[in-house]
Amino acid sequence: MPLSNTQLRYYDSNILRLPADKRKEYHAQVDRLIENLCRNVRDKTKIKITKVVKAGSFAKFTILRKTADSPVDVDVVFYISGKEASAETLDDLSTLIYDLLIEQYPNKSVEDFQIQRKAATVTFVGSGLSVDIVPVIEDANRPGYGWQYDIHDGSKVQTCAPCQIKFVRDRKNVDGDFRTLVRLAKKWRNYAEVKPLKSFAIELIMAYLLDTRSKDGSIEQRFRDFLLYIAQSGLKEVITFPENVGPIPTFRHPVVIIDPVSNANNVASRISEVERKEIVAAANDAWEAANFASAEDDHAVWKELFGSQFKTEEG
Repeated sequence: MPLSNTQLRYYDSNILRLPADKRKEYHAQVDRLIENLCRNVRDKTKIKITKVVKAGSFAKFTILRKTADSPVDVDVVFYISGKEASAETLDDLSTLIYDLLIEQYPNKSVEDFQIQRKAATVTFVGSGLSVDIVPVIEDANRPGYGWQYDIHDGSKVQTCAPCQIKFVRDRKNVDGDFRTLVRLAKKWRNYAEVKPLKSFAIELIMAYLLDTRSKDGSIEQRFRDFLLYIAQSGLKEVITFPENVGPIPTFRHPVVIIDPVSNANNVASRISEVERKEIVAAANDAWEAANFASAEDDHAVWKELFGSQFKTEEG
């Protein structure tokens, strides 16, 4: 017998979703970091921060609660004005923010700070929270938009953190279970260790299915449809959205999922052909297991997809 919506909503609410008290705690921790970093940037540099936006899965409410396979991270976008949008500028900004963070937290180990491809990261050992500080050069002609650089290869993409948050909120307003479905997919991805399938890509694939197939069907059926879509399509279709107005460039990457806020950005560009095949094979195996678990009402098989903490009721 298939799992009911009530059962899967229970699993989502009690096991997957970040609890309200932890969200409040993380908000407070991030707010303190933002306040101190903004003050240090203002007092010690000539950089002008025009806006700060909490972004990523945390802001979209698709984040999973912290477990061994689900760390909690928050993206914080710092919009910078008065700077030329160049790779050197962003590299300098990331290094400067990294240095200010080390100065801001003198009692933390240097190992708790890292410069990532597009962000400087600080990790709080006590709460397990990681915060990515993402510098973006503001586009004065487009509110909310800006340029984000990859300091490794010098590539740049235009982004809009508020627009990406709105994109998920709009889908949630159409389908109240949209975020639940995203969290289910993320949990499967984590437990199956399908690392090349990033959280943003999962959100967009789920949004594409909602846009093209409506919200009909149970949560369980639609989760299985997500797996089946990956297995059957092989992720060879170009995925776009109504928000993508204008021409779409031609990409030669194995997987193409267009960022709904920037036609020039393929969010799946780093997935190699080998990784595409691995994702498709994992989704096919999971779809077969989910079908069996649904038909046989077998919670043990569901645990093979989601882990030992999978539960759909008290007790």
